[in-house]
Amino acid sequence: MGGSSSSSAGSAPSPSQTPTVDPATYRHALTGTLGPLDSALRAVDRAHEGGSLNKALDTAATKADTAAMTLQSLATPDNAITGNSQLSSALRQLGQDLKSARGTGGRCATSPRVELGTARGPQRVKEAGRALTALGYDASLRLPRTEQAKHRRLGNGAFVRDGSRGGLGRLTVRNGTGTDAVVTLTRGTRTAFSVYVRTGSNATVRSVNSGSYTVYFTTGEDWNSAKGSFTRQCSFEKFDDKASFRTVRVAGGTQYTVLTFTLNKVIGGNASTSTVPPGDFPS
Repeated sequence: MGGSSSSSAGSAPSPSQTPTVDPATYRHALTGTLGPLDSALRAVDRAHEGGSLNKALDTAATKADTAAMTLQSLATPDNAITGNSQLSSALRQLGQDLKSARGTGGRCATSPRVELGTARGPQRVKEAGRALTALGYDASLRLPRTEQAKHRRLGNGAFVRDGSRGGLGRLTVRNGTGTDAVVTLTRGTRTAFSVYVRTGSNATVRSVNSGSYTVYFTTGEDWNSAKGSFTRQCSFEKFDDKASFRTVRVAGGTQYTVLTFTLNKVIGGNASTSTVPPGDFPS
């Protein structure tokens, strides 16, 4: 007789499932991650321009980088995965923008708040934060205030600084550089006068005293009178040869010096110039 056998099929194991991340847990972790950065950004908002603002920018940049890395490894609910990733990426860019905006504190330094006003990072952070907040995950940050670029100018021929002038010499400056300029004449270490010359314009200074002068000029955009320099596209130069003014009496009258300086590359011109370190430019 043949034997019979029976077999029973065991139940198949259930596939493992990834537990759903509790929204409340993520919400708490998100708040903890963004809190230190929010405090650092508020400090940037309060800081005065200069060393205080630069220090606040450095701190905020570090906090932004830290928050971005933390978000990358954060357990995230399904509906927040995209927004969390976008916010992490935006915070990385914000950190770079905060570092780039840091001012040098010297002449020809655009305000960090102007730099931040044109940066993409803060806008990306706003967009990503709004998307997460709309889903019930508060990702709002107090981004620092910004400023628009200024376009301050003086009138053509206006004196930035004017000393005692009582001679008969005359200096005409023609500005063909494409940007405004300030021309400064010095005798030794003392500034005789500084005159503002708008681009495409001529300005004449009369009553220049006799003597030998070094002629400096700075060009750029947005004249900051407090710093005595332009804030954008600025350069500092001087003419290699000195300007000499003489007044002498001759038969029938007086003979005096009339000079013209052109602030651009003139074909056939013979007045060479040299770049001057910003700190060496006379104030």
